[in-house]
Parts: sequence; C-alpha cells; structure tokens
Amino acid sequence: MAGIKVYVRDDVEEKFRKLAMSVYGYGKGSLSKAAEEAFLWWMMRHESKLGEVNIPEDPVAAIRGLLSGVGKRGVELQHEARKIRAVKAVA
Repeated sequence: MAGIKVYVRDDVEEKFRKLAMSVYGYGKGSLSKAAEEAFLWWMMRHESKLGEVNIPEDPVAAIRGLLSGVGKRGVELQHEARKIRAVKAVA
C-alpha cells in the first residue's frame, strides 16, 4: 500500500474528517477508506473525459510535415510570429 500526502484548506480537511468518520466509523483507517473512495471517483470522472482525447504515441511524428507547404523555414516563422505578437501587444 502506498501513501500520498496532500494539502487542502483547513475547512475542507475538517469537513472531510467529520464525514469520513461518520460514514466509516471512528476506527483506524476510516480516513484512508474515504480518501481512496474519493480518489477512485475523481479518476473515474476524469478518465472518461480523457478517453475522448486521442493522444498520439509519437507527437513529433504526428506534426511532422504540417508546415511543409508554407515555404518558410522555422526560424523565419518564429521571427514573423514575434513581430505579430509585438504589434498586438502595442494595440
């Protein structure tokens, strides 16, 4: 079993302790059970969202060749982008 140390606001910690002990009792392990349940619920909620995102195994291969038709080198594009950002910052 692994341990995780987390920092939360005092009011969150106090409410979590009270609820965890109300649900699981005042014995040893009640906070761990409640925290594990909270972690599992959080992971399940976010995994379903991330399952919709297609993350390529090799991100470099995924973007290779995207700018091949532009006709400018990367350094030239960087300088052009810097000028555009400077104009927008002044405006």
